[in-house]
Amino acid sequence: MIHSTRRRVLKIAAGAMAGFGAARADFGNARADDDIESHGLSAFGDLAYPADFHHFRYVDPDAPKGGRFSQIGPDRQYNQNFLTFDSLNSYILKGDAAQGMELTFATLMARSGDEPDAMYGLAAEKVRRSADGLTYRFFIRPAAAFHDGSRLTAHDVAFSLNLLKQKGHPLITQSLRDFVGARADDDASVTLSFAPKRARDVPLFAAGLPIFSRAYYSAKPFDESSLDVPLGSGAYKVGRFEPGRFIEYERVKEWWGANLPVARGQNNFDIVRFEYYRDRDVGFEGFTAGNYLFREEFTARTWATRYDFPALRSGRVKKDVLPDDTPSGAQGWFINTRRPKFADPRLREALCDAFDFEWTNKTIMYGAYERTVSVFQNSEMMAKGKPDAAELALLEPFRGHIPDEVFGEPYLPPVSDGSGQDRALLRKASQLLKEAGCAVKDGKRVLPDGARVTIEFLIDEPAFEPHHMQFIKNLGVLGIDATLRIVDPVQYRARRDGFDFDITVDRFSFSATPGDSLRSFFSSQAAALKGSNNLAGIADPAVDALIDAAIAAPTRPALVTACRALDRVIRAGRYWIPHWYKPSHWIAYWDVFGRPARQPRYFRGIPDTWWYDFDKAARIQRAG
Repeated sequence: MIHSTRRRVLKIAAGAMAGFGAARADFGNARADDDIESHGLSAFGDLAYPADFHHFRYVDPDAPKGGRFSQIGPDRQYNQNFLTFDSLNSYILKGDAAQGMELTFATLMARSGDEPDAMYGLAAEKVRRSADGLTYRFFIRPAAAFHDGSRLTAHDVAFSLNLLKQKGHPLITQSLRDFVGARADDDASVTLSFAPKRARDVPLFAAGLPIFSRAYYSAKPFDESSLDVPLGSGAYKVGRFEPGRFIEYERVKEWWGANLPVARGQNNFDIVRFEYYRDRDVGFEGFTAGNYLFREEFTARTWATRYDFPALRSGRVKKDVLPDDTPSGAQGWFINTRRPKFADPRLREALCDAFDFEWTNKTIMYGAYERTVSVFQNSEMMAKGKPDAAELALLEPFRGHIPDEVFGEPYLPPVSDGSGQDRALLRKASQLLKEAGCAVKDGKRVLPDGARVTIEFLIDEPAFEPHHMQFIKNLGVLGIDATLRIVDPVQYRARRDGFDFDITVDRFSFSATPGDSLRSFFSSQAAALKGSNNLAGIADPAVDALIDAAIAAPTRPALVTACRALDRVIRAGRYWIPHWYKPSHWIAYWDVFGRPARQPRYFRGIPDTWWYDFDKAARIQRAG
């Protein structure tokens, strides 16, 4: 299984002074007595914690500080790379940024790990929104400061949000589409303006973006990749690093936010370190040797066969399985429909039929996984059975313009006989190819225009190679010349962002309350936007309309209905060849940590809520 991105949190901010004039648009006319003041935000207004809460329920507020945490990073944001880095700017398209840079920046508000989308005050102590929901005024804590001791003000917030709307990574600029701009009312308050009919989650997205120092970037270009350490305001600052090898983040000992309710019991390690390995097997050996202390395992073969090394047998290393109740989302081979040869959905379905998941799961992955069928896998938003009346109301306007199957049972990938080469499925695939006008000529499959059907699978690490081989062999039986190309991480990122591939692997997931992020993955606009997550190039008016319905949903049940309808249409399009998932985390760690009794439902909570146990570490050292 490839590196997980299930906890990918979309963050950032926008607007340089050069573009500030354009961002000064209408900030609404709601009267002050119409405003609604709160200590937090959520998509539907529900907050589990009162204004005077002391700490989140899933932390130990008395957790000790100190020690170190090290890992191979399990997720990434924007231009961050799993395998290497050459930049410390995570918020633009250029470069390959280091994982973890988000630790160095404060945000207006911070997420709660046991609620679907709720946020509570970090740099902002409270927020006041207009009755029409188009203006949000955040009040900045007087103690908020950057790492050089300078005060963090509303001017820095406005600068950051406007800057990122103008020059941020395409995923950020797209998510800020309904954000009009920000202005500092004075040093202590900043007003954010949003467009009418805005996406429901845009204010939350903006509140979770990093706050940059206006003074720092007045002398430095923002939109260039650089290894200069930016001035931050978060719980950590950049420490030692070697590009492509490791990066360390040092806890800010006198951090201004340490005793806030959203931070108590968190950020406990003096050092948080990310290790980089180009090869998974080498990375595993590094863990067994104690070169880093925590590992989330993503390779079933390794989990099943290699966790029997001496340190684990002696109890110095522990392993555990943590439940994962969050939406698992979609992992699979995404077919680049921008290329004419993939235009016919019958050809794409034939590719689905040629992949033998049952054989792959049994032979390569030790039966550890379940088949992914939905882009909202492991959530109530995935479509099941025939559409109900509420779904039909959304789908009916598109009857005749979307496949008829959308109005019946949702598409499920086929179940093979597990032989690796299911003849019945290959015959079905061959028939689909014939129906698509793809005949066999001289033993090779050709498109209707006579060109041979060829496919290049693009990946950036060899660990995933075995999963391709049997699939490629089956495609050969169909007369399709398929090859696997493994490129270095930098080249892979460039080709992925530029949609320069036939088929590539990706994994993505959504929060329990998906909103504007749906556009980045499925909308027509994103299909043409370099660096977007719409790898398949989906450009369908019905999909666009259903995304709008999900974003505009006034209640959570309405959101679920819209997402189920959207799921049906996407699955009917055969835009991807679904892989697999498991609703759990495989973790292993050197036994030097303490952790709370309760795990947050929507986060892994590691390393956020764990701490270093010096007594355990001393016992490990004596035993070693």
